[in-house]
Amino acid sequence: MQTTQPNLSQQSATATAIGTRGMSEPNKVTLRDVSVFYGTTPALRHLTLEVPARQVLGVIGPAGSGKTTFLRTLNRLNDLEGKARVEGQVRLDGEDIYQPGYDVVRLRKRVGMLFALPSPLPMSIYENIVYGVRLSGVRDRARLDEVVERSLQDAALWDEVKDRLQSSGMRLSGGQQQRLCLARTLAMQPEVVLLDEPCSGLDPISTAAIEEALTVLKARYTIILVTNNTKQAARVADTTALFLFGELADHGPTQTVFTNPQDPRTLEYVTGRFG
Repeated sequence: MQTTQPNLSQQSATATAIGTRGMSEPNKVTLRDVSVFYGTTPALRHLTLEVPARQVLGVIGPAGSGKTTFLRTLNRLNDLEGKARVEGQVRLDGEDIYQPGYDVVRLRKRVGMLFALPSPLPMSIYENIVYGVRLSGVRDRARLDEVVERSLQDAALWDEVKDRLQSSGMRLSGGQQQRLCLARTLAMQPEVVLLDEPCSGLDPISTAAIEEALTVLKARYTIILVTNNTKQAARVADTTALFLFGELADHGPTQTVFTNPQDPRTLEYVTGRFG
């Protein structure tokens, strides 16, 4: 039986497709020798770190180790601290976000942040989701409806609230409020999502719902998760970084960090012997 050989253009397209699948995602965020000071007090020292696109980076470490400062550095919330000073380079898609004239408003649309305590606005579930979208100029009702449904589905909350979108977001449970705030962040379609202990104080069921959402969301977003729960980092994170006393003590694939760390203090921390 005669077989037909693919032409050169078909072979080229196939090779390109295979090559693209085989390529690793580029780094979304890159830090080079970054130090952060509040006045003369260093909160982070000489931090060099790469965050691959479309993965979850888990950040662990004891209180006061610089984890939250690290997150705030990535979307320049530290600018709101009058005495804060950043040295080194923080790059988003290769562009230094601290260069003169950089558009900070646009940066914070690209890099969204969810804080430890849920902070729903005193308005309906629907209006909570579209608040930022309206401010950005979207008025079309059909589009707003689409944003609400998509964002709530992404935050694993749609099925629980779809029949009461006009009820107050303040009436939701703590776990639901946190997922509402996550949906509000996702409604702006950021490229990077920063999470500062989003499950602290939540019950195991709510925690599991957020973790499940993160495993799905990383297909479209780069996620940086600060957590005091080392088991959560082990479950969710593709890579893990350990911060100690304002410095990066360990970093690598999560399984390696937890089972064969570079720094002996890492094993002591993840097994609860200190911190």
